[in-house]
Parts: sequence; structure tokens; C-alpha cells
Amino acid sequence: MSETAERVAVTCPSCSPDVETVHEVLKDGSGQSTVRCTECGHVHKTTIETEADVERDVVVSQDGESFTATVEAPPSETVAVGEEFVLETPEAIMVVRITDLQLGDEKRAERAEVEDVETFWTRAVDNVRVNVTVNPTDGRRDDSRSVKISVPGDEEFAVGETYEFGDEEFTVKSIALRDDAHGYDFNPLGEAGDEAVAKDIKRLYADDETSSAWSAW
Repeated sequence: MSETAERVAVTCPSCSPDVETVHEVLKDGSGQSTVRCTECGHVHKTTIETEADVERDVVVSQDGESFTATVEAPPSETVAVGEEFVLETPEAIMVVRITDLQLGDEKRAERAEVEDVETFWTRAVDNVRVNVTVNPTDGRRDDSRSVKISVPGDEEFAVGETYEFGDEEFTVKSIALRDDAHGYDFNPLGEAGDEAVAKDIKRLYADDETSSAWSAW
């Protein structure tokens, strides 16, 4: 899932022929790689042992539906709930966020090495549907309605701001965040100016602005 490390631990023929030291990879070759010792600066060629990737199942939740795919990753790589990665499927390439890690014997974990993971449970976050509860501004709570809007996962919403999507226009009053959202001080967000990206939002609560033009009738 991650890119090849730029630093490796190998022996240095100049200053440490028997003990591995940290080297910077200058050129990664199919057989031997060119590296530079960070201790003495000696440049030499060496063989870098790499792990064979393992294949794991990935369950992706998207727009209320789910499907199964697979991903390949180094077995010793540590993964955790909340992390995101690019998933390639025959149908599309998408960004997904880990929501749960299923280990053997139906165990679940927040963090684990890939070799211990049986299934990645994820949800698509590059394009998402945001739930919005829209309340009328004339006090008629029975006329509240729920709508869904489709937006890029990184699109921002802020408390106090007004948004227009097709025939819908509303002003956000508060933002309920998903359980896997990180980096926020509160949940829900309710102060003017508080903002969140769409992929972190569980539901927006908003005042209806579309009714203001015809409410007098």
C-alpha cells in the first residue's frame, strides 16, 4: 500500500562490514541497488531483500451497497482503522478508508500487521453521499425532510454557511461526524465556522432556505 522505503538497513563494506547500518537508496535496481551509507557516506551496490506481497480481501461500502475486491500489500506493513489507500478494481480506481480490520477467528482490531488481517472493511471516500436533515424556518417541524447530496469526499461544509444543490438550498446549523473521523475537537460540530470534509460527515442539520421565497403564501 505504501511506496518503497527510501532507507534500508544493510552492511557497509567501508565502515561496518559485519553490522547493518542505515543506508539511503540512490537507485533501486531489479538485482542490485545503489545505496549510500548514512554513517560514512560510502556508495556501493547491494542486494535488498524485499517481502513478497500478500493478497487480502477488501469489502467496500459505497452508497448503501457493498462489494468485495482484493488488495496486495507487504505482510509486515502495519495498517490501522481510519487510514486510506487506493484500491484498484476491474471497474474503477477509488480511494477507500479502513473502518474495521477482521483477523482470524472473527477477531476485530483497530491496528494490525497485514499478515494477520483476513479482511479489510472499508468505505469509499473519494465520492460520497451526504445525508442532510432540512428543517423549515417557520417552526413547522413536521415538515422536516431528509435529502442526500452527492459530492467529492474532500468537499468542505461549514456551520453557518449556505449551500445550493439543484433545487435544494440550506444553511448548515450543525455537523454530525462519522465514528472514523479524526482530527476534530467535538462531535457534533455546532459553532459558526466549524467545518468538516464530506467523507467525515454522518449528517448535516440545516435550515431550509428554499421555502423562504414562498412561505408567506
